[in-house]
Amino acid sequence: MEVKKGVIVPLGYGKYFVSHKIVGFVPIEENRGPARRTYVYVEGLNEPVVASRTESTMLRDMTKEGPGEFQASMALELLERILADIEHTGPMLRRSIKEECGLDLDDIEEKARELLSGGEQALDVQEGLFEKGSDA
Repeated sequence: MEVKKGVIVPLGYGKYFVSHKIVGFVPIEENRGPARRTYVYVEGLNEPVVASRTESTMLRDMTKEGPGEFQASMALELLERILADIEHTGPMLRRSIKEECGLDLDDIEEKARELLSGGEQALDVQEGLFEKGSDA
């Protein structure tokens, strides 16, 4: 995997750094929540920067190229923020929202997680379809 020079990597909530200046990521395990996903170590800074995005998403941004990549990364950042907000929505409010307007936050949360994980779950399902001796 090659880090592209000069790619602007959004860390979330208005923080941006040039890709080749980012030297490391450490996921935040304790006190993780909105606006606290990853410590990002940047060349020239003594302390890590707290990012609201996951290390895998930022790494994906650092290795991308081509037009439209910035818009795609901003869309992913928005999806991560929406997911973080949904995660903090309690079961009673989820049920009320579903009954009132038909918006299924559980389904949205599941699909957002699948999309942000790179569709790994979808690939697992597809692999099972083509196994030898499958009666599907």
